[in-house]
Amino acid sequence: MGCSNMLTGFLNLATFILSIPIIAVGVWLSKTHDTVCVRFLQYPVIALGVFILLVSLAGMIGAWCDKKFLLLLYLFVMFLLIVLLFCFTIFAFVVTNSGAGNAVSGKGYKDYRLGDYSTWLQKRVNDPTYWAKIKSCIADSKVCNDLGTKYTTVAAFNKANLTPLESGCCKPPTDCNFTFVNATYWSGAPAPGATDTDCGKWTNDQSILCTDCDSCRGGVLQNVKSNWRKVAIANIIVLVFLIIVYSCGCCAYRNSKRDSGYKGYA
Repeated sequence: MGCSNMLTGFLNLATFILSIPIIAVGVWLSKTHDTVCVRFLQYPVIALGVFILLVSLAGMIGAWCDKKFLLLLYLFVMFLLIVLLFCFTIFAFVVTNSGAGNAVSGKGYKDYRLGDYSTWLQKRVNDPTYWAKIKSCIADSKVCNDLGTKYTTVAAFNKANLTPLESGCCKPPTDCNFTFVNATYWSGAPAPGATDTDCGKWTNDQSILCTDCDSCRGGVLQNVKSNWRKVAIANIIVLVFLIIVYSCGCCAYRNSKRDSGYKGYA
């Protein structure tokens, strides 16, 4: 057995072992959580784990048992995975290239506007079905629950370093100029001449607040931008690893063909 076959087999053994906890997490989510938010996650997690398990198994058997068909199938799937991962990484950088929080004078937090982000991302969060799932996730994570007791004075609230979700979904936009009661309860009417449509969407209902506002969608997209940038950087590392594994697999397949040729000649 060639060195490339051994290395390919061991690398796939490592990914095979990694797939087991991934599947376990997906099963755990399906058994212990029944919210829309978690159901939205559990099936992709299980599918990803099963996919990694099967591909790794094909790579191990193909490399260690000298099965050319499995090696060829493994290399084909790996090639597609590398191409798709590369395309997704480029796409992630492109769609998250625009958008940022808007600094507010005298405030520690920023305001977020939906229109600042890419058109593709805007269309996603404007889809009613998709947004309903996101709102469920916001409710499940209890983003706004502690703000009312954490910031009870306007001075403390103005200095608060709120997250994008807290700023966009838990309070009205600053331009509305409502009167502060606490971080999640505001009184009064919108300032004269206020053009932000979110001023009319804000409600003191603690189960809703500004989750129907465009500012909340903007806060979600700012989170998406930050997370996708991190994922894209991680993808670059994964791509380098996959290319190394793919190169080893190619060498293993070439060795397998060469050994078959020698046997046929003998």
